[in-house]
Amino acid sequence: GRPIVFDSIADLGAFSEMISRGALDNTDLRDVRLCLNHDTSYVYARSRNNNVNSTMRIMPDELGLRFIAQLDIKNSPKAQDFYSAIVRKDIDKMSFMFSVEADEWENLESDHPTRRITKIGKVVEVSAVTFPAYEATEINARSREELDSARAALENARAQSAKSVETDQKQLELAKAKY
Repeated sequence: GRPIVFDSIADLGAFSEMISRGALDNTDLRDVRLCLNHDTSYVYARSRNNNVNSTMRIMPDELGLRFIAQLDIKNSPKAQDFYSAIVRKDIDKMSFMFSVEADEWENLESDHPTRRITKIGKVVEVSAVTFPAYEATEINARSREELDSARAALENARAQSAKSVETDQKQLELAKAKY
């Protein structure tokens, strides 16, 4: 999923809000939870410093913040329902709970100013949501089997490519030997 998208505008009623590029530089992402509609009473996955005990990996990139989570759909009916809603695209947007370390206001003289968040202090939680503030966010699902199949296809393509290069080299050597 992608809960944070840089330079995307959210209309928050009295004002608009935007997360600036670089706002995640040095942000505390050590322990982020994945929830549904910001209901922190149930956690579907957790980053825990992105270590081996993590069920979620958080990755800032040039577009914003993205993550990959492993849901326990075999043992958790709530996780099964969550996953199913995402697969069906009934829930396809995200939100996030965070602290603001620095911001700037633009167009203060207008009826609808813009708050530009230039530094996020900490991201506490990311949520798949029914009603997002930021429409540019997204969440989607892939099964473990689908990912394993894609990895196998990648390895097969690499093997075929290596075989093709090897065949081309042998044909080149045969051609050189003829002349």
